[in-house]
Amino acid sequence: MRKTGTLILILILGACAGHVPPQVLPRLAEGPGAQHALVFPALASTWDEGLPLGNAILGELLWANGPFVRFSLDRADLWDLRPMKNMDGPQWKYRWVVDQWKKGDYRPVQERFDVPYDAEPAPSKIPAAALELDASGWGDPFEARLTIENALATVRWKNGKVLETFVQADEPVGWIRLKGAPADFKPILRMPPYAAAAAAGALDPVTGQDLRRLGYKQGAVRESEDFLIYRQDGWGGFYYYVAVGWRRPAPGVVEIAWSSSSRFSDDERQPGAADRVLAALRRGFDAAFAEHAAWWNAFWSRSAIRVPDPLLEKQWYLEQYKFGSAARRGAPPISLQAVWTADNGKLPPWKGDFHHDLNTQLSYWPCYSADHLEEGLGFLDWLWDLRGEFKAYTSAYFGTDGLNVPGVSTLTGKPMGGWIQYSFSPTVGAWLGQHFYLHWRYSRDRAFLAERAYPWIADVAVHLEQLSERDGRGRRRLPASSSPEIFDNSAKAWFAETTNYDLALIRWTFAKAAELAGELGKKKEAAHWREVGGEWPEFSVDPADGLMFAPGVPYTESHRHFSHLMAFHPLGLLDVSNGPAEAEIIRHTLATLDRVGPDYWCGYSYAWLGNLKARAFDGDGAAKALRDFASCFCLPNSFHVNGDQSRSGKSKFVYRPFTLEGNFAFAAGLQEMLLQSHTGIVRIFPAVPAAWADASFDGLRADGAFIVSARRTGGQVREVRIRAEKGGLLKLANPFAGSIRIDGKLPENPPALLERKLKAGQIIVFTE
Repeated sequence: MRKTGTLILILILGACAGHVPPQVLPRLAEGPGAQHALVFPALASTWDEGLPLGNAILGELLWANGPFVRFSLDRADLWDLRPMKNMDGPQWKYRWVVDQWKKGDYRPVQERFDVPYDAEPAPSKIPAAALELDASGWGDPFEARLTIENALATVRWKNGKVLETFVQADEPVGWIRLKGAPADFKPILRMPPYAAAAAAGALDPVTGQDLRRLGYKQGAVRESEDFLIYRQDGWGGFYYYVAVGWRRPAPGVVEIAWSSSSRFSDDERQPGAADRVLAALRRGFDAAFAEHAAWWNAFWSRSAIRVPDPLLEKQWYLEQYKFGSAARRGAPPISLQAVWTADNGKLPPWKGDFHHDLNTQLSYWPCYSADHLEEGLGFLDWLWDLRGEFKAYTSAYFGTDGLNVPGVSTLTGKPMGGWIQYSFSPTVGAWLGQHFYLHWRYSRDRAFLAERAYPWIADVAVHLEQLSERDGRGRRRLPASSSPEIFDNSAKAWFAETTNYDLALIRWTFAKAAELAGELGKKKEAAHWREVGGEWPEFSVDPADGLMFAPGVPYTESHRHFSHLMAFHPLGLLDVSNGPAEAEIIRHTLATLDRVGPDYWCGYSYAWLGNLKARAFDGDGAAKALRDFASCFCLPNSFHVNGDQSRSGKSKFVYRPFTLEGNFAFAAGLQEMLLQSHTGIVRIFPAVPAAWADASFDGLRADGAFIVSARRTGGQVREVRIRAEKGGLLKLANPFAGSIRIDGKLPENPPALLERKLKAGQIIVFTE
């Protein structure tokens, strides 16, 4: 091996590890290529199979609405924010709910807090509009392609017409260019079908309620020769605009720019939709696309993978693409559908809201090890900015100091209700706190630790300490506990003993509050959190079947939400690396999960299962779960739709409400197969199938702010590169099969753990 820089004293199989300038190191895995594109012989005929484009503020779906090419337009902050009924008053109290449950009169609780979510159309995310091009007479297209490396969708017709479209990565502007446009070409702006009279029909939040139930007066489109603008007034003074303009830079060529602005963005004194469109048209399609492509090139430069399973590899790149399209600092966080709200005359599934009993949490799982921390901060910024709202909710509903978060919330953090075991769960803020913790661990940003991570987790701990009560043995417990979403919203869904779900989040919170307080030198606070954390019971474990839902309630029925497994993944309180006792609990738990079966799993269950299997070092099981997800629970455009679209028995759910959390949990699962560091030890290819003889990854991020790349060929690890972004002690599980020379000596037993203190910016390369 050619060596540059200072030789360090680790030799592996005759080669060395040294300080190497990054510019001399070729990537061990390249970014997306042609094999990862979405390519179809024609445009899809439904909105939820459209080609997705977005920049976390604006979104676009490209599909065919009969003879029209349709662009479903969306903006992330378009919300009807009317308050949910019954979210106030003396009965809107956790203690009142507990009292009603204990005395066996639970129906009033359901009627007051559960029913309005289904019955009322709002609060809800709402769509923007649609843009259509009349393609009648154009003939049939022969290719519709989404190239993810530059986020460009292209449609080609047999008659030579070519359509290109993108949503600019760094500006709230969408672009369309048509080559071969007829002389009388003019786009059509379609309004969502709002009407003053409320529509009758099913009140089903899963399939989406009719938009007419919102009761809006229909907005109007104003036209000029080369410009369209639409204003829609909503509830409580809210309004939004959609503007479309076009120009003809050359014969037969039309460039169209569109934008949307809302009352929220107007209040911030940002340029309105019309001004942005006019400014964009002055610059032109090509100039905008150059900046757009540069943003995506930087995004893809962060990390890359290569695995010998084309289905999994393509799905991973499509998930990264959607994450880059839906997550951005300065934008709202990823909601259920992000910037792809339903375009079918209905509200989006589950109102397109922010579900924090699983959905937002899973959506941000992949950002840490894929090295997209900046995009992940969009979620944490939103949570942090709304902490005053969350503290007011915590005080009003739970009667505690500190902080918790509604399990189902609006854009502005208001509670929306629904099944209150989960929409008003006392531990939501704890699970969200894990994202603050992970950002600290993966970034080692000490300012973030002191100013956000520890304060958030400590506030959650204050709330949980005050809410808890003592049982007859002096152990702490919640007055009433639940486990999403076992027993749905029935009275049976409350437990007198603290469930493993709540207990895992509680014990994690106090452990991490103590850890972070100690890191900051707050010794008294650390001691207090350790003391309170030690006053909670152990997890409920069946000797044969593993983790249970709660004491006396084993896992005996198929269920979509693996809430009883939280202590193992994602929280890592139990781990197979912690010794045979915990490894046996995990083995029994996963065996029970497999035995009970997937009758009532959703797609995200399979994505989560991939993560669970990977954490258990079961590469074959992880790969199978992820293949089942990608092949059975996704539409052709890669959107996760909850039910088994293959109807092959992977689930009894066969419906297709589109949500995104399963997509992003899939990406995290494949990353867990390639790299793990949650125990503080970096493990290379810890859970790849034996049949994966060749695999590689480049630029994945590990706990400790280490940037890791690795290559495996012939079933053996051949090269590992690690860059210490912040410096610190690297602990690397020795991934090499042969002997190792340390300090010029060949020990009899090669160490299982390679440790080296690294300076900030230092790069170590291990090569066979």
